[in-house]
Amino acid sequence: MGQPEVGILRLSKQERPAFWATFFGWGLDGFDYMIYTLIIVMIMKAFHLSPAQGGMIGTVTLFASALGGIIAGTLSDRIGRVKTLGIAILFYAVFTALSGITTSYGELLVFRALEGLGFGGEWAVGAVLIAESVASSRRGRILGLVQGAWALGWGGAVILEIIVISIAPAHLVWRIMFWIGILPALLVVYVLKKVPEPDKWSHLPEQAKVQTLSFWRIFHPNLLRRTTFAALLAVGAQSGYYSIFTWLPTYLKTVKHLTVIGSGGYLFLIIFGSFVGYVFSGYINDILGRKLTFVIYSVFSGLVILLYTHFHISNGLMLALSFPLGFFASGIFSGFGPFLAELFPTEARGAGQGFTYNFGRGAAAFAPTIIGLMAQHYGLATGMSIFGPSAYVLCLIALIFLPETKGKELEDYVDASGVMH
Repeated sequence: MGQPEVGILRLSKQERPAFWATFFGWGLDGFDYMIYTLIIVMIMKAFHLSPAQGGMIGTVTLFASALGGIIAGTLSDRIGRVKTLGIAILFYAVFTALSGITTSYGELLVFRALEGLGFGGEWAVGAVLIAESVASSRRGRILGLVQGAWALGWGGAVILEIIVISIAPAHLVWRIMFWIGILPALLVVYVLKKVPEPDKWSHLPEQAKVQTLSFWRIFHPNLLRRTTFAALLAVGAQSGYYSIFTWLPTYLKTVKHLTVIGSGGYLFLIIFGSFVGYVFSGYINDILGRKLTFVIYSVFSGLVILLYTHFHISNGLMLALSFPLGFFASGIFSGFGPFLAELFPTEARGAGQGFTYNFGRGAAAFAPTIIGLMAQHYGLATGMSIFGPSAYVLCLIALIFLPETKGKELEDYVDASGVMH
């Protein structure tokens, strides 16, 4: 970067604004998203919703976030990373707050869908922004720290719920939680005024930005292989994650009859394990490489599922195992930021990152349903133990067809022979 590095994070003066903008943006992203998971029971009671209707709100948000990531990633290739990031943060903050004034199920469904567009767009663009702003030798660990902000936002939402429940009338708790979600909008001012566009994007010829919609560029023959298998990698990792965090609590409560699930200690250790997993994964990505780190986290995530479904687990052991559960299942995602950025050229990096990761998110939304159908015929343990590890096997297969990118400088374009320049 040509500037001295300062502070414990060893960030240069140019890198610091981009880091803090994406760190707080992703943390507040997690804060806003997790608010719904904490107050879903209150909302169902307020609007007299069935479990299916309550779940539909989450599903719509998830699908909209996948679309938002694709749109925002493509837009960032055209108008810039910083402007698009600001729009995404403002979008999800405003519609989270507006969710708190809804008077019907239909209104809430619409506002949560619109919140999802911004939620998905923030990660896609933020990951590209920080990847293009930091040195290649530290890209993994810096993006790992940014990813770790999600766990901090999750923890912040839990703390907020405890505070609001203790001081507010019960019927207003869920509304207040949503209203506080407007806070990320304050970050937009900082993002737009303090964070410079990365040199990689700024120095890209104007013709490369506007000649072709970058979304179609990632399906060109010289990028199609990377697009296909990067998307499959995202499908595997996110399907495995959803299979764990959607059905595992139900399985442990109803089949194993554990009472520790949902307790404060269990939740704290999962969140703490997730944070450590995110950060540690970032460092391992820079030391061992992108592909080997994905292999390690995929293998151990699959083993965690088998451990929970095939061995006797007591309340005490479950509490102890909640840390590695969060560590491996969440930590795998730190690799996507640097790896996807390094797989695609500057002219289509936003579109590539936005599409592949969010295609995985959209496809993985079916994972809980598939496991549920398998459970009807073979039992929940069998469904989880087959589908979950199989999802991580898909990660291993996809990695075979993807190049190692550790330590490589970001490239601007791919020529007709498929060589990055």
